[in-house]
Amino acid sequence: MPPAETLLNAPEFTVSELSVALKRTVEDAYGHVRVRGEISGFRGAHSSGHCYFALKDENAKIEAVIWKSALYRMRFKPQEGLEVIATGKLTTYPGSSKYQIVIEALEPAGIGALMALMEERKKKLAAEGLFDEARKQLLPWLPEVIGVVTSPTGAVIRDILHRLEDRFPRRVLVWPVRVQGEGSAEQIAAAIRGFNALPEGGRIPRPDVLIVARGGGSLEDLWSFNEEVVVRAAADSMIPLISAVGHETDITLIDFAADKRAPTPTAAAEMAVPVRSELFAEVADLARRNRACWQRGQESRRNELRAAARALPAASELLAIPRQRLDGASSALPRGLKANTHAHFRRFAAASARLTLRVLHGQIAQSGHRLTVSGERLHLAARGLLRQRRDRYGSLALRLKASRLANAQAQRHAIARERERTQRLAERARRALGTMLQRLDARVDHSSKLLSALSYRSVLARGFALVRDEVGHPVHAADSVTPGTHLSIEFADGRVGATADAESAGPAPRDPGQPKPSHSKPSQSKPSQSEPSSREAKPAPKRVAKPVDQGSLF
Repeated sequence: MPPAETLLNAPEFTVSELSVALKRTVEDAYGHVRVRGEISGFRGAHSSGHCYFALKDENAKIEAVIWKSALYRMRFKPQEGLEVIATGKLTTYPGSSKYQIVIEALEPAGIGALMALMEERKKKLAAEGLFDEARKQLLPWLPEVIGVVTSPTGAVIRDILHRLEDRFPRRVLVWPVRVQGEGSAEQIAAAIRGFNALPEGGRIPRPDVLIVARGGGSLEDLWSFNEEVVVRAAADSMIPLISAVGHETDITLIDFAADKRAPTPTAAAEMAVPVRSELFAEVADLARRNRACWQRGQESRRNELRAAARALPAASELLAIPRQRLDGASSALPRGLKANTHAHFRRFAAASARLTLRVLHGQIAQSGHRLTVSGERLHLAARGLLRQRRDRYGSLALRLKASRLANAQAQRHAIARERERTQRLAERARRALGTMLQRLDARVDHSSKLLSALSYRSVLARGFALVRDEVGHPVHAADSVTPGTHLSIEFADGRVGATADAESAGPAPRDPGQPKPSHSKPSQSKPSQSEPSSREAKPAPKRVAKPVDQGSLF
C-alpha cells in the first residue's frame, strides 16, 4: 500500500503547529552548543541593534543572530571573515523555515584569529590618523606629578615607585584599574579620561605625565590594551602618556597611540624623570661655566674700556670748536637784538597806522549788524521753541484723549508735571532772554559812550569851535580864507554865521595882559549906518574867528 494511503487516518498539522513542533524538537535536542566557523555576510548591526549573519565552514552554513542586549556585553565584536567560536542556543525561525543559532558569547578561534583581528584593528586606527607622529607630545623634562594607571596590588606599581625613589622622587597618583578580564578596557579608558578631566589648580593636582603599565602575559591577557576604546582614550589624552605594557617583546595597540613606549614599567619610570645626582652635577658644571664665562666677559670689557680710553681725544680738543662757535654767536647777539627791535618797531608802527576812525566805524557797524542778527535769531528760536512746545502739547493732548479711559489719572499727573516743567522752562527762557537783552543793551551803551568819547563834539564842549566854509567843509588854516568869505562857526551850544575881514591875513598875537574879548554876534562887528564918518574912516577892527585845527584824535 502506498505511504500516502497508510496516512489517510493520521491527524493533520497546520503549518504553524508543525513549525512550533520542529522548534521545540530542535531546542530540546541540542539546547546550548558551541560552534566554530567563519563569519559570513556580516554588514554591521541592524537599525534595531540586532546582528544577522551566518557561520560557515568548507561544507555547510548556519544562520546566526545576536540580540542587541547580548551584543553590548560581548568582549569581541563580530567582523566579516573572522573565525570564531560561538556559544548559543540552537533554534528555528518559522517565518522562513530555517534553523539558526542565537549567539550569547563570541570569542576568536585561537591566537591566529587574535593576531588577525589585531592587525585589522591596527590598520583601521592607523587610517584614522591615531598613530601619526604629528599627534605625539613631548614628555616634560621634570614633572611635578606623575599619574599611573595600573593594578594597585601587582608588582608593577612597586617597581615604578622604587625606580622613581632611586632617580628623582616625585608625587605619584595611582588610578586603580583591572588590567585583565571583562570590563578592564573600559576601566583603563575611564582612568585615562579621568586624569585628563582633573582641573588645573584643583584639590587633586593634575598629572604632568601619565604611565599606563602592566606586567607581562599572553596575548589574551594583554588584549584589554588592544581594545579600540583604550587606544582612542590614549590618542585623545592631552597629558603626555607613556605606554609600559608587558615585556619588551610584547606589542599592543596602545603602544602606537601613546606618546612614548617603554619596554617595561621600570623603563617607563626612568623615562619620566631624570637622575637627581646627574642633574646636580650638571647644574654645578653649568654654574662653573657660567662664572668662567662671566669673568672672561668682564676681562674683555675691561680691556676694551682701557683701549677706548687711550683712543679718546683731550677735553680741550673736544671743546675747541664749540667754544669758537659760542664766541661767534655771542658777538652776533647785539646786532641780532637791534635788528629784532627794529623789526618789532616797524610792525608796531604799521599796526598803529591802521587804527583810524574808519576802522572804529566799521567795528561799530559790524557789532550793530551782529546785534541785529542775534536779535532776529533769538526771535526765530523763541518762536520755533514755542511752536515745538505747542506741537508737543497738541500730540500729548491727543494721546491723553485716546487713552483717558485706561490711564486718566496717570496722564493727569503727567500733564501737571509737564505744565510745571513748561513754566520752569518759560521762566528760564524769560530770564535768559532778559539777561541776553541786558548784555546787548550794555554793549550798545558801551559802544555809544565810546562813540561820544571819540566825537569832535566833546572837543567843542571844552571851549573849541569848528569853522566851516560856505559848502560846509571844515576850515583847517587861515591862509585858506579869503576876504568876504562867509563862514559858519559851530560851538558846543549852536552855530553862528560870520564874514571874513580883509585885514585879517593871519592870526594876530594877543597880549597876554589884555583881557580875553567876549564873543559877540557877527552883526555887531559891522559898522552902523547912523554912526559919524570918523568911525567910518577908522572902523573898529573886526574879530575873525581863529581856525581850529582838529589834529589827531589819537
